[in-house]
Amino acid sequence: MAQERSVDDVLRMIVQQLAARPHVALARIWLIAPGDVCGTCPPCMEEECYDQSTCLHLVASTGNPRTKGADWSRLSGDFRRFPMGGGIVGRIAATGEPVLMTDFDGDPQWITRPDWAQNEGICGYGGQPLVCQGEVLGAMVVFLRTRPRPEGMVWLRIIADHAATAIVNARAFEKIERLRNQIELERDYLREEVREARAFGDIVGRSAALRNVLRQVELVAPTDASVLILGESGTGKELVAREIHERSSRRDRPMIKVSCASVPRELYESEFFGHVTGAFTGAVKDRSGRFELADGGTLFLDEVGEIPLPLQGKLLRVLQEGEFERVGEEVTRRCVVRKTSPYWQPTSSSRRPSDSIVHGPA
Repeated sequence: MAQERSVDDVLRMIVQQLAARPHVALARIWLIAPGDVCGTCPPCMEEECYDQSTCLHLVASTGNPRTKGADWSRLSGDFRRFPMGGGIVGRIAATGEPVLMTDFDGDPQWITRPDWAQNEGICGYGGQPLVCQGEVLGAMVVFLRTRPRPEGMVWLRIIADHAATAIVNARAFEKIERLRNQIELERDYLREEVREARAFGDIVGRSAALRNVLRQVELVAPTDASVLILGESGTGKELVAREIHERSSRRDRPMIKVSCASVPRELYESEFFGHVTGAFTGAVKDRSGRFELADGGTLFLDEVGEIPLPLQGKLLRVLQEGEFERVGEEVTRRCVVRKTSPYWQPTSSSRRPSDSIVHGPA
Protein backbone atom coordinates (compact mmCIF):
# COMPACT_ATOMS: atom_id res chain seq x y z
CA MET A 1 0.00 0.00 0.00
CA ALA A 2 2.78 2.42 0.84
CA GLN A 3 4.17 2.19 -2.70
CA GLU A 4 0.93 3.17 -4.46
CA ARG A 5 0.57 6.79 -5.61
CA SER A 6 -3.01 6.59 -6.85
CA VAL A 7 -5.91 6.79 -4.39
CA ASP A 8 -8.07 4.51 -6.55
CA ASP A 9 -5.30 1.90 -6.72
CA VAL A 10 -4.80 2.02 -2.94
CA LEU A 11 -8.52 1.59 -2.24
CA ARG A 12 -8.82 -1.26 -4.74
CA MET A 13 -5.81 -3.02 -3.24
CA ILE A 14 -7.19 -2.78 0.31
CA VAL A 15 -10.59 -4.34 -0.41
CA GLN A 16 -9.11 -6.99 -2.71
CA GLN A 17 -6.64 -8.11 -0.07
CA LEU A 18 -9.34 -8.18 2.59
CA ALA A 19 -11.71 -10.16 0.37
CA ALA A 20 -8.95 -12.63 -0.47
CA ARG A 21 -9.40 -14.17 2.99
CA PRO A 22 -11.73 -17.20 2.66
CA HIS A 23 -13.99 -16.16 5.55
CA VAL A 24 -14.55 -12.59 4.23
CA ALA A 25 -17.70 -12.32 2.12
CA LEU A 26 -17.61 -8.59 1.37
CA ALA A 27 -15.15 -5.75 2.01
CA ARG A 28 -16.04 -2.09 1.57
CA ILE A 29 -14.62 1.37 2.21
CA TRP A 30 -16.53 4.63 2.61
CA LEU A 31 -14.71 7.98 2.74
CA ILE A 32 -15.98 11.31 4.04
CA ALA A 33 -16.65 13.77 1.21
CA PRO A 34 -19.04 16.65 0.40
CA GLY A 35 -22.69 15.74 -0.13
CA ASP A 36 -23.41 15.37 -3.84
CA VAL A 37 -26.47 13.17 -4.46
CA CYS A 38 -28.89 14.59 -1.90
CA GLY A 39 -31.66 14.85 -4.50
CA THR A 40 -31.49 11.13 -5.35
CA CYS A 41 -30.47 9.70 -1.97
CA PRO A 42 -32.78 6.89 -0.73
CA PRO A 43 -35.49 8.07 1.72
CA CYS A 44 -34.12 5.84 4.49
CA MET A 45 -30.81 7.75 4.27
CA GLU A 46 -32.43 11.19 4.09
CA GLU A 47 -34.24 10.62 7.38
CA GLU A 48 -30.91 10.23 9.21
CA CYS A 49 -29.05 13.00 7.35
CA TYR A 50 -29.20 16.20 9.37
CA ASP A 51 -26.30 17.93 7.64
CA GLN A 52 -26.15 17.59 3.86
CA SER A 53 -22.75 19.26 3.62
CA THR A 54 -20.84 15.98 4.11
CA CYS A 55 -21.57 12.27 3.97
CA LEU A 56 -19.82 8.95 3.46
CA HIS A 57 -19.10 7.98 -0.15
CA LEU A 58 -18.66 4.33 -1.13
CA VAL A 59 -15.27 4.34 -2.89
CA ALA A 60 -14.21 0.66 -2.95
CA SER A 61 -16.06 -2.65 -2.79
CA THR A 62 -15.42 -6.28 -3.66
CA GLY A 63 -16.34 -9.70 -2.36
CA ASN A 64 -17.25 -13.30 -3.04
CA PRO A 65 -21.02 -13.51 -3.67
CA ARG A 66 -22.86 -16.81 -3.61
CA THR A 67 -25.68 -15.31 -5.66
CA LYS A 68 -25.02 -15.95 -9.34
CA GLY A 69 -24.48 -12.79 -11.36
CA ALA A 70 -24.18 -10.50 -8.34
CA ASP A 71 -21.71 -7.63 -8.76
CA TRP A 72 -20.28 -6.48 -5.44
CA SER A 73 -17.65 -4.25 -7.00
CA ARG A 74 -20.04 -1.57 -8.25
CA LEU A 75 -20.11 1.71 -6.34
CA SER A 76 -23.70 2.66 -7.16
CA GLY A 77 -26.80 1.27 -5.46
CA ASP A 78 -28.69 2.16 -2.30
CA PHE A 79 -25.65 2.13 0.00
CA ARG A 80 -23.36 4.32 -2.11
CA ARG A 81 -23.86 7.07 0.50
CA PHE A 82 -24.31 7.04 4.28
CA PRO A 83 -25.09 10.11 6.39
CA MET A 84 -22.64 10.93 9.15
CA GLY A 85 -23.92 9.17 12.25
CA GLY A 86 -26.53 7.24 10.27
CA GLY A 87 -26.46 3.45 10.46
CA ILE A 88 -23.49 1.41 11.65
CA VAL A 89 -21.19 2.80 8.93
CA GLY A 90 -22.10 6.39 9.71
CA ARG A 91 -21.69 5.74 13.43
CA ILE A 92 -18.15 4.42 12.91
CA ALA A 93 -17.11 7.57 11.00
CA ALA A 94 -18.91 9.98 13.33
CA THR A 95 -17.57 8.53 16.59
CA GLY A 96 -14.23 7.14 15.44
CA GLU A 97 -15.03 3.93 17.32
CA PRO A 98 -14.93 0.37 15.91
CA VAL A 99 -18.00 -1.86 15.70
CA LEU A 100 -18.08 -5.67 16.03
CA MET A 101 -21.28 -7.64 15.51
CA THR A 102 -21.04 -11.31 16.40
CA ASP A 103 -24.69 -12.28 16.50
CA PHE A 104 -27.65 -10.54 14.89
CA ASP A 105 -30.24 -13.26 15.50
CA GLY A 106 -33.31 -11.56 16.91
CA ASP A 107 -31.74 -8.12 16.50
CA PRO A 108 -31.36 -7.40 12.78
CA GLN A 109 -31.12 -3.61 13.21
CA TRP A 110 -27.43 -3.62 12.47
CA ILE A 111 -28.04 -4.85 8.92
CA THR A 112 -30.58 -3.39 6.51
CA ARG A 113 -31.23 -6.57 4.54
CA PRO A 114 -31.39 -9.65 6.81
CA ASP A 115 -32.54 -11.86 3.92
CA TRP A 116 -29.40 -11.02 2.00
CA ALA A 117 -27.24 -11.84 5.03
CA GLN A 118 -28.98 -15.18 5.50
CA ASN A 119 -28.71 -16.17 1.84
CA GLU A 120 -25.03 -15.26 1.77
CA GLY A 121 -24.24 -16.99 5.04
CA ILE A 122 -23.14 -13.81 6.82
CA CYS A 123 -22.35 -14.56 10.46
CA GLY A 124 -20.85 -11.28 11.59
CA TYR A 125 -19.65 -7.81 10.79
CA GLY A 126 -16.55 -5.82 11.68
CA GLY A 127 -15.91 -2.15 11.06
CA GLN A 128 -12.98 0.13 11.86
CA PRO A 129 -12.62 3.88 11.34
CA LEU A 130 -9.88 5.08 9.00
CA VAL A 131 -7.90 7.54 11.09
CA CYS A 132 -4.72 9.42 10.19
CA GLN A 133 -3.11 12.03 12.45
CA GLY A 134 -6.28 12.29 14.50
CA GLU A 135 -8.56 12.91 11.49
CA VAL A 136 -11.26 10.38 10.63
CA LEU A 137 -11.22 9.77 6.87
CA GLY A 138 -14.03 7.22 6.68
CA ALA A 139 -14.89 3.63 7.57
CA MET A 140 -13.65 0.18 6.49
CA VAL A 141 -16.00 -2.76 7.01
CA VAL A 142 -16.01 -6.50 6.33
CA PHE A 143 -18.90 -8.98 6.30
CA LEU A 144 -17.80 -12.41 7.54
CA ARG A 145 -19.03 -15.95 6.92
CA THR A 146 -17.52 -17.14 10.19
CA ARG A 147 -18.24 -16.00 13.72
CA PRO A 148 -15.91 -12.99 14.24
CA ARG A 149 -13.52 -13.01 17.17
CA PRO A 150 -12.18 -10.02 19.13
CA GLU A 151 -8.59 -10.73 18.05
CA GLY A 152 -9.72 -10.31 14.45
CA MET A 153 -10.60 -6.69 15.23
CA VAL A 154 -7.03 -6.12 16.38
CA TRP A 155 -5.74 -7.17 12.96
CA LEU A 156 -8.43 -5.09 11.26
CA ARG A 157 -7.32 -2.06 13.32
CA ILE A 158 -3.73 -2.55 12.17
CA ILE A 159 -4.85 -2.81 8.55
CA ALA A 160 -7.06 0.28 8.94
CA ASP A 161 -4.15 2.34 10.30
CA HIS A 162 -1.92 1.37 7.37
CA ALA A 163 -4.79 1.95 4.93
CA ALA A 164 -5.51 5.46 6.26
CA THR A 165 -1.86 6.44 5.99
CA ALA A 166 -1.65 5.05 2.45
CA ILE A 167 -4.78 6.98 1.41
CA VAL A 168 -3.42 10.26 2.78
CA ASN A 169 -0.06 9.68 1.08
CA ALA A 170 -1.72 8.81 -2.25
CA ARG A 171 -3.83 11.96 -2.05
CA ALA A 172 -0.70 14.00 -1.46
CA PHE A 173 1.08 12.35 -4.40
CA GLU A 174 -1.89 13.04 -6.69
CA LYS A 175 -2.01 16.68 -5.60
CA ILE A 176 1.72 17.06 -6.17
CA GLU A 177 1.40 15.51 -9.63
CA ARG A 178 -1.46 17.86 -10.55
CA LEU A 179 0.48 20.88 -9.36
CA ARG A 180 3.62 19.73 -11.14
CA ASN A 181 1.76 19.32 -14.43
CA GLN A 182 0.09 22.69 -14.03
CA ILE A 183 3.38 24.40 -13.22
CA GLU A 184 5.03 22.82 -16.27
CA LEU A 185 2.22 23.98 -18.53
CA GLU A 186 2.28 27.47 -17.03
CA ARG A 187 6.05 27.56 -17.49
CA ASP A 188 5.70 26.70 -21.18
CA TYR A 189 2.96 29.29 -21.65
CA LEU A 190 4.98 31.94 -19.83
CA ARG A 191 8.05 31.24 -21.92
CA GLU A 192 5.97 31.65 -25.05
CA GLU A 193 4.41 34.84 -23.72
CA VAL A 194 7.83 36.29 -22.82
CA ARG A 195 9.13 35.61 -26.32
CA GLU A 196 6.09 37.23 -27.90
CA ALA A 197 6.23 40.17 -25.49
CA ARG A 198 9.83 40.85 -26.42
CA ALA A 199 8.97 40.59 -30.10
CA PHE A 200 6.10 43.11 -29.95
CA GLY A 201 7.41 45.42 -27.25
CA ASP A 202 5.22 47.78 -25.20
CA ILE A 203 2.48 49.97 -26.60
CA VAL A 204 4.09 53.15 -27.91
CA GLY A 205 2.27 56.14 -29.31
CA ARG A 206 0.77 59.57 -28.56
CA SER A 207 -2.15 59.82 -30.96
CA ALA A 208 -5.56 60.83 -29.64
CA ALA A 209 -7.04 57.47 -30.64
CA LEU A 210 -4.35 55.52 -28.76
CA ARG A 211 -4.67 57.73 -25.68
CA ASN A 212 -8.42 57.08 -25.74
CA VAL A 213 -7.83 53.32 -25.83
CA LEU A 214 -5.40 53.51 -22.90
CA ARG A 215 -7.90 55.56 -20.88
CA GLN A 216 -10.44 52.78 -21.44
CA VAL A 217 -7.84 50.22 -20.38
CA GLU A 218 -7.30 52.09 -17.12
CA LEU A 219 -11.06 52.11 -16.47
CA VAL A 220 -11.74 48.42 -17.17
CA ALA A 221 -8.50 46.81 -15.93
CA PRO A 222 -9.22 47.04 -12.14
CA THR A 223 -12.64 45.39 -12.59
CA ASP A 224 -13.45 41.69 -13.08
CA ALA A 225 -15.46 42.36 -16.25
CA SER A 226 -14.83 40.24 -19.31
CA VAL A 227 -13.58 42.35 -22.21
CA LEU A 228 -14.28 42.17 -25.95
CA ILE A 229 -11.59 43.79 -28.09
CA LEU A 230 -12.53 44.71 -31.66
CA GLY A 231 -10.12 45.62 -34.39
CA GLU A 232 -8.56 44.70 -37.71
CA SER A 233 -5.64 42.30 -37.91
CA GLY A 234 -2.36 43.89 -36.93
CA THR A 235 -3.83 46.77 -34.91
CA GLY A 236 -2.52 45.44 -31.58
CA LYS A 237 -5.46 43.69 -29.94
CA GLU A 238 -3.16 41.31 -28.07
CA LEU A 239 -1.08 44.19 -26.71
CA VAL A 240 -4.25 45.81 -25.39
CA ALA A 241 -5.27 42.54 -23.74
CA ARG A 242 -1.83 42.21 -22.16
CA GLU A 243 -2.01 45.78 -20.89
CA ILE A 244 -5.41 45.08 -19.29
CA HIS A 245 -3.94 42.01 -17.58
CA GLU A 246 -0.84 43.84 -16.32
CA ARG A 247 -2.90 46.67 -14.82
CA SER A 248 -5.37 44.32 -13.11
CA SER A 249 -5.27 42.58 -9.71
CA ARG A 250 -4.61 39.33 -11.62
CA ARG A 251 -1.18 40.37 -12.90
CA ASP A 252 0.56 37.90 -10.53
CA ARG A 253 -1.36 35.02 -12.15
CA PRO A 254 -0.78 33.75 -15.70
CA MET A 255 -2.30 35.18 -18.85
CA ILE A 256 -3.12 32.18 -21.05
CA LYS A 257 -3.53 32.66 -24.80
CA VAL A 258 -5.65 30.49 -27.09
CA SER A 259 -5.61 30.96 -30.85
CA CYS A 260 -9.17 29.85 -31.65
CA ALA A 261 -8.52 29.90 -35.39
CA SER A 262 -5.66 27.38 -35.16
CA VAL A 263 -7.35 24.76 -32.93
CA PRO A 264 -8.75 21.76 -34.89
CA ARG A 265 -12.53 21.51 -34.63
CA GLU A 266 -12.45 18.10 -32.88
CA LEU A 267 -10.01 19.35 -30.22
CA TYR A 268 -11.76 22.57 -29.17
CA GLU A 269 -13.44 21.03 -26.11
CA SER A 270 -10.26 19.34 -24.92
CA GLU A 271 -8.22 22.51 -25.53
CA PHE A 272 -10.59 24.71 -23.52
CA PHE A 273 -11.75 22.36 -20.77
CA GLY A 274 -9.13 19.57 -20.65
CA HIS A 275 -9.67 15.80 -20.66
CA VAL A 276 -9.12 12.71 -18.54
CA THR A 277 -7.18 9.56 -19.37
CA GLY A 278 -9.01 7.40 -21.92
CA ALA A 279 -11.54 10.07 -22.92
CA PHE A 280 -10.58 9.52 -26.56
CA THR A 281 -7.86 7.93 -28.65
CA GLY A 282 -4.52 9.46 -27.71
CA ALA A 283 -5.65 10.69 -24.26
CA VAL A 284 -2.92 8.83 -22.37
CA LYS A 285 -2.98 11.08 -19.32
CA ASP A 286 -5.10 13.75 -17.65
CA ARG A 287 -4.71 17.20 -19.14
CA SER A 288 -5.79 20.58 -17.80
CA GLY A 289 -7.62 22.87 -20.21
CA ARG A 290 -6.89 26.53 -20.83
CA PHE A 291 -9.68 27.68 -18.50
CA GLU A 292 -8.25 25.61 -15.64
CA LEU A 293 -4.74 26.88 -16.29
CA ALA A 294 -5.95 30.48 -16.29
CA ASP A 295 -7.77 30.07 -12.96
CA GLY A 296 -7.22 33.30 -11.04
CA GLY A 297 -5.66 34.96 -14.07
CA THR A 298 -6.66 36.04 -17.57
CA LEU A 299 -7.66 33.96 -20.59
CA PHE A 300 -7.00 35.56 -23.99
CA LEU A 301 -9.25 34.03 -26.66
CA ASP A 302 -7.75 35.13 -29.97
CA GLU A 303 -10.21 35.22 -32.92
CA VAL A 304 -13.12 34.12 -30.74
CA GLY A 305 -15.44 34.36 -33.74
CA GLU A 306 -13.85 31.20 -35.17
CA ILE A 307 -15.21 28.97 -32.38
CA PRO A 308 -17.68 26.39 -33.82
CA LEU A 309 -21.35 27.02 -33.05
CA PRO A 310 -21.89 23.69 -31.18
CA LEU A 311 -19.20 24.69 -28.66
CA GLN A 312 -20.39 28.23 -28.13
CA GLY A 313 -23.14 27.06 -25.75
CA LYS A 314 -20.59 25.38 -23.45
CA LEU A 315 -18.32 28.39 -23.76
CA LEU A 316 -21.18 30.69 -22.76
CA ARG A 317 -21.78 28.57 -19.64
CA VAL A 318 -18.15 29.01 -18.57
CA LEU A 319 -18.30 32.74 -19.26
CA GLN A 320 -21.50 33.15 -17.24
CA GLU A 321 -21.22 30.54 -14.47
CA GLY A 322 -17.51 29.76 -14.31
CA GLU A 323 -18.30 26.01 -14.48
CA PHE A 324 -17.10 23.32 -16.89
CA GLU A 325 -16.39 19.58 -17.18
CA ARG A 326 -13.33 17.93 -18.63
CA VAL A 327 -13.89 15.66 -21.63
CA GLY A 328 -14.70 12.17 -20.30
CA GLU A 329 -15.35 13.36 -16.74
CA GLU A 330 -18.61 14.04 -14.94
CA VAL A 331 -17.13 16.22 -12.20
CA THR A 332 -18.10 19.89 -12.47
CA ARG A 333 -15.14 22.18 -11.94
CA ARG A 334 -15.12 25.90 -11.22
CA CYS A 335 -12.71 28.57 -12.32
CA VAL A 336 -12.38 32.29 -11.73
CA VAL A 337 -11.02 33.64 -15.00
CA ARG A 338 -11.04 37.09 -16.57
CA LYS A 339 -11.74 36.72 -20.29
CA THR A 340 -10.36 39.03 -22.98
CA SER A 341 -11.60 38.17 -26.46
CA PRO A 342 -10.26 39.90 -29.59
CA TYR A 343 -12.50 39.83 -32.63
CA TRP A 344 -11.76 41.23 -36.09
CA GLN A 345 -14.41 43.64 -37.31
CA PRO A 346 -13.97 45.39 -40.66
CA THR A 347 -14.08 49.16 -40.63
CA SER A 348 -16.80 51.01 -42.52
CA SER A 349 -16.42 54.14 -44.55
CA SER A 350 -17.60 56.15 -41.55
CA ARG A 351 -14.95 54.78 -39.21
CA ARG A 352 -11.30 55.67 -39.25
CA PRO A 353 -8.89 52.68 -39.07
CA SER A 354 -7.29 54.16 -35.94
CA ASP A 355 -10.64 53.89 -34.13
CA SER A 356 -11.13 50.19 -34.93
CA ILE A 357 -9.83 48.90 -31.58
CA VAL A 358 -12.44 49.26 -28.87
CA HIS A 359 -13.21 47.22 -25.78
CA GLY A 360 -15.74 47.01 -23.00
CA PRO A 361 -17.56 44.54 -20.80
CA ALA A 362 -18.69 41.51 -22.81
